[in-house]
Amino acid sequence: MRRLILVPLFCLLAACAPRVEGLGPVRGPAVMEAEAFVMPDGYRLPYLAALPNGDAAAVLLALHGFNDYARAFADSAPKWADSGLAVYAYDQRGFGRTAGRGVWHGARAMASDLQNVVDLLRRRHPDLPIALLGESMGGAVAIAALTDPQLPRPNVDRVILSAPAVWGREVMPWWQRWPLAVMAHTVPWLEIAPHIRRRPTDNIEVLRALSKDPWMIRRTRVDAVHGLVGLMDRAYAGVPDLGDNTLILYGQNEDILPEYALKGVIARLTPDSGWRLALYDTGFHMLTRDLNADRVIEDIAVFARNPDAPLPSGREEFASDLPAPVN
Repeated sequence: MRRLILVPLFCLLAACAPRVEGLGPVRGPAVMEAEAFVMPDGYRLPYLAALPNGDAAAVLLALHGFNDYARAFADSAPKWADSGLAVYAYDQRGFGRTAGRGVWHGARAMASDLQNVVDLLRRRHPDLPIALLGESMGGAVAIAALTDPQLPRPNVDRVILSAPAVWGREVMPWWQRWPLAVMAHTVPWLEIAPHIRRRPTDNIEVLRALSKDPWMIRRTRVDAVHGLVGLMDRAYAGVPDLGDNTLILYGQNEDILPEYALKGVIARLTPDSGWRLALYDTGFHMLTRDLNADRVIEDIAVFARNPDAPLPSGREEFASDLPAPVN
């Protein structure tokens, strides 16, 4: 009798599939309102903005990381604005103050949103170059959108990747891949609250604020993690296609992304394609929120204005000193 009960139960669970919300039906053109970018399907992406007092030299559009939201740039955005940048950061689908937060919407939806927001900012600032800053998951979204021909491509002039989450299945050990695949297809709705003894930043005040922030996601659906890994697969595949006007930033105290993932990214970069790399000796994962964030913030500001200018921090690494590329 017990077996008769367990067999259909197992079949029912096995029939589960990871939930991907995707895009809704088109209702009209994308619109930029005072507090949100409204996408063609009506989905609202709340944003923060920081504008310079005088004329802007460039636009900086910032994408936050997994389970985070636009407030990740609340402290750095005014500093970038003071340096002459028009700064915008929005909550990506399923995160922060968006509808249905906690549900994964998929790489296509996130890339489509990015393309639409860039187009809106092109109309708002027609004469300015646009720099795209992607932090962690935001970096993976940026890489995937820029390099995967199956995804909508944003029309940006320069790209800054801060600790990009490029940790796909190709470099992930089996004991992480297999359990995730099984859980994503049996209990995709299960919410987990991992207690990981890692340091995303050395700024204790930032960590305390995040622990009290009601818009941070603390219990994550298994299928959202599964979706994130799929996004990182796309980003990992796209790394060799990164080229001109791309700046990659990593902290040498990185404690969220495993070392083999970081080395995998660096090893896959094509030496003569024009990208730039900065490694910060005191930096952690949240580079723009660390105790020594100001030099990272300044480097980003300088590159956003002029991608050929030297970085003020002096932390740039050069292709000749890095491992040979991996195909």
